[in-house]
Amino acid sequence: MRDSYTVTLPEEPPALPDLHKDLRPRASMPGSLLVSTFVGLVLNKTKSSKAVQGLTGLRNLGNTCFMNSILQCLSNTKELRDYCLQNQYLRDLNNNSRMRTALMSEFAKLIQLLWTSSPNDCVSPSEFKTQIQRYAPRFVGYNQQDAQEFLRFLLDGLHSEVNRVLVRPRASTDTLDHLPDDEKSRQMWRRYQEREDSRIGDLFVGQLKSSLTCSECGYCSTAFDPFWDLSLPIPKKGYGEVTLMDCLRLFTKEDVLDGDEKPTCCRCKARTRCTKKFSIQKFPKILVLHLKRFSEARIRTSKLTTFVNFQLKDLDLREFASQSCNHAVYNLYAVSNHSGTTMGGHYTAYCKSPVSSEWHSFNDSRVTPMSSSHVRSSDAYLLFYELASPSSRM
Repeated sequence: MRDSYTVTLPEEPPALPDLHKDLRPRASMPGSLLVSTFVGLVLNKTKSSKAVQGLTGLRNLGNTCFMNSILQCLSNTKELRDYCLQNQYLRDLNNNSRMRTALMSEFAKLIQLLWTSSPNDCVSPSEFKTQIQRYAPRFVGYNQQDAQEFLRFLLDGLHSEVNRVLVRPRASTDTLDHLPDDEKSRQMWRRYQEREDSRIGDLFVGQLKSSLTCSECGYCSTAFDPFWDLSLPIPKKGYGEVTLMDCLRLFTKEDVLDGDEKPTCCRCKARTRCTKKFSIQKFPKILVLHLKRFSEARIRTSKLTTFVNFQLKDLDLREFASQSCNHAVYNLYAVSNHSGTTMGGHYTAYCKSPVSSEWHSFNDSRVTPMSSSHVRSSDAYLLFYELASPSSRM
């Protein structure tokens, strides 16, 4: 049964809140750092038993399939799952956060329920929903929402509650333009981590390089920005099928900025025609690729149903690296799907279990086994890849 709704297009992700944190060590938290005996027993049982945990469904609370789809993808993100199951998050809880620690606590509780309940059970995410709508009021009520937008708000909220930085240093005004690009990127990354440093960020945040070259004087200015996911345009081809590499090449393709888009060249001191190009400076452990299926036309929102052929294993992204890179190979482990149209549709998830390595379809409360040959479809909306070892991270 499809949910009926009007698609809300993703907005710019929220800026990370100014949390006024410092780097002082936290006081010890007696007892809270102990791994839950119950969860530990279940994990041990999972390893030795044929029964696979983590196959519990989520109740649809009313047009909440977008939320359920993302939650199942995150539940099958192995390092994030372990962070919750082993109660490692407790040592990072940051009471200076705008929302205190309720969102992270409810998220962890929900992940624990998904991994300790019977595969035939169905868990209600109502308590978690209460907390995410407190953090992001746009999710109040039961209107259908955009899954990518929900993911960004959720990761931002979780990050803020386990940020290791308690008082953020004053932002530096020193320019880094005189430095070589590799050193400039390291300094920009260091400045970012002085303010934003969490286990969530350790997993999901990478660094994007943008280069702007002036056509008049040839000067190239570079910027290095953190990213939580990459939104990829889908090329329009006559035969209706493209590859993920086509999307990535279009995203990193040199783009001419002319007319009203002309930027000001800092060397010419005037607005000039420039070329802009993106490349990946730092590859994250978990790479989330968002296929831009929804676009806003003059009259109404439309959806691209183009089939994007993506790799399940050994996705090699070295050609998109901004510098020589030994290893940037990823394996797919989860997909958030959107079926239907902009006027009525439904979200599901396909996830590969970090325990059994088998694929399952998560359709709200229904969880069913599936073949890996069925993972690719024209419904794929968000692709979750994990970096294969050895790691190439800086």
